[in-house]
Amino acid sequence: MVDCTLTPEEAAIRDAAKDFAERSIRPLVTDHEARRAFPQDLAREMGRLGLFGCALPKTYGGTEAGFTAHALVTEEISRVWSSLRHLFNTQALTCPMTILHHGTEAQKTTYVPKLVMGEWMGFFALTEPHAGSDVAATRTRATRRGNRYILNGTKAWISNATVFDAGLVLARTDDRERYGGLTLFVVDRSCPGITAREYREKLGHHASPTGEIIFDNCEVPEENRIGPEGTGFRIVMESLDRGRLSVAAGALGVLRACLEAGVDYARSREAFGKPIGRFQMVQERIAEMAVLEQATRLLVLDHAARLQRGEPATMSGAIAKYHASEAVVKVANWAVEIFGSYGYSEEYPVARLFRDAKMYQIGEGTSNIQRIVIAERTLGFKT
Repeated sequence: MVDCTLTPEEAAIRDAAKDFAERSIRPLVTDHEARRAFPQDLAREMGRLGLFGCALPKTYGGTEAGFTAHALVTEEISRVWSSLRHLFNTQALTCPMTILHHGTEAQKTTYVPKLVMGEWMGFFALTEPHAGSDVAATRTRATRRGNRYILNGTKAWISNATVFDAGLVLARTDDRERYGGLTLFVVDRSCPGITAREYREKLGHHASPTGEIIFDNCEVPEENRIGPEGTGFRIVMESLDRGRLSVAAGALGVLRACLEAGVDYARSREAFGKPIGRFQMVQERIAEMAVLEQATRLLVLDHAARLQRGEPATMSGAIAKYHASEAVVKVANWAVEIFGSYGYSEEYPVARLFRDAKMYQIGEGTSNIQRIVIAERTLGFKT
């Protein structure tokens, strides 16, 4: 193992998260994945235990353990069940922390503790049916009428779409400005004019309630606006820098699960009178998987450290997220190869891990978007 110099507190938090994942989460995985059922009570328990609050202040329900602790907890939970990975954004780094950084004191006290402690389920609604990587193409509109805004539009591929209590919505308030015409709002179930539909048939993450949220003349009070009008794009870009830590750490958890499964199988499965782990081509795959795990871990922890120090983290977030998402897809594919026909079966976990891995190349900015971010800063076109 690479020496990542964790503090005693960070190591203890990691171990506690691992124990919780094995004891309370793993027994639920097979049944809930088959039924495509989100374990909402378990999610609330995770909040009560402080698993979402590592990077947030105690004043608002957090534990102040830090971004590194957040990454470690996310990894351990995702290693056992990646369907729960999205919670480390909706309940921590994208939804509540964005309110914490840019909201009013009333917004902070109303929403942040409930989200961080799992009392409420959150969401972060950027993507639309025609606007994914191009966030500035947002068409959901917020029209001001007196002391309120009327929201109309559809958000797509939103985590917690059918179980949310409150969350953030990016909407257009000005057609004259592409980037400066976007504004962020906090919306909760008390706002009229909201319906949702779950995407039941997804490739992976079967127990994650992902879907559409439709706003039909949804009335949002003026006091629910996050920051001044026209600042929404800048705010969400900053939020994504933090959110990519959760995604990269989640990918690392799945990668690690694939490596562990591959190692166990290569040691126990025999062919031609010896364990298949004795064959050079299997050893090559195991070696490559181990190297990718260690490299991914260092990049994830580097990004966490930069966030903890308050440094600019766009580049480190893009690198960590890009590397982790590409690596986990490779490693999941190799795990299936090691298992052979059994890797194609639901009898072993690698089929689920293989399906879940693909999402990491898409969510929180596709691999192509990360390549653009990395290249433009490496070339000096952006700072």
